[in-house]
Amino acid sequence: MNLEEFFLENPRVAVAFSGGVDSSYLLWAALQYAKEVRAYYVAAEFQPRFEYDDAMRLAGEIGAEVRVLKISALDVPGVKENPANRCYFCKQGIFGAIWNAAREDGFQVLLDGTNASDDAGDRPGMKALKELSVRSPLRECNLTKTQIRQLSKEAGLFTWDKPAYACLATRIPTGEVITKEKLAATEAAEGYLFSLGFTDFRVRSREGHARIQLPEAQWEKLAKHRAEILNELKKYYVTVSLDLEVR
Repeated sequence: MNLEEFFLENPRVAVAFSGGVDSSYLLWAALQYAKEVRAYYVAAEFQPRFEYDDAMRLAGEIGAEVRVLKISALDVPGVKENPANRCYFCKQGIFGAIWNAAREDGFQVLLDGTNASDDAGDRPGMKALKELSVRSPLRECNLTKTQIRQLSKEAGLFTWDKPAYACLATRIPTGEVITKEKLAATEAAEGYLFSLGFTDFRVRSREGHARIQLPEAQWEKLAKHRAEILNELKKYYVTVSLDLEVR
């Protein structure tokens, strides 16, 4: 099956849309082949502002209708306690909210951007999607991440080379309670490093202490900006260190 055939069988679809590579291409493809499409973006504490901005920009460029749903992920039972299967509870809450909105709008098919490169072996979030009967056309049509990037480039989508960006909650270790303050600190710290031109990094935190994970090729640049980075990040963290084990 290819995407055109999928949308021939499913002509009216709701699309869970994050503004990332996969959901952006899925939304574009749905607009090409389906008869009626509506995207649903969930604005929650786990997504930084730039993700919303990217999603709205992409939707505007391809002419997609987007309904923005504002929910608190931390109010979803089982999320803020941050257990090992936190993603399961989070997906249940977020996709449950999307399903409710989609059904209000008359849709009976909900899609997400899971692709054929995603490992379903031990991913609590994918278990939640299965339980909620969310379809994943990119995976069903055997499209890998590499293929999706290439197809996105050919379609003229600016998201084709967008770096992967896991939700802010992943910066907090399992078992440590997630708070709005910790998420805000992560967003501010990573936003600052982005502004200095750093790429492909994470600012992990543990009980108020930050650990920067950065490709070795950028360590020299980090050293050059050491003083200003410390000055900025210590607004949010007790200590700031570089993780030397991540190369």
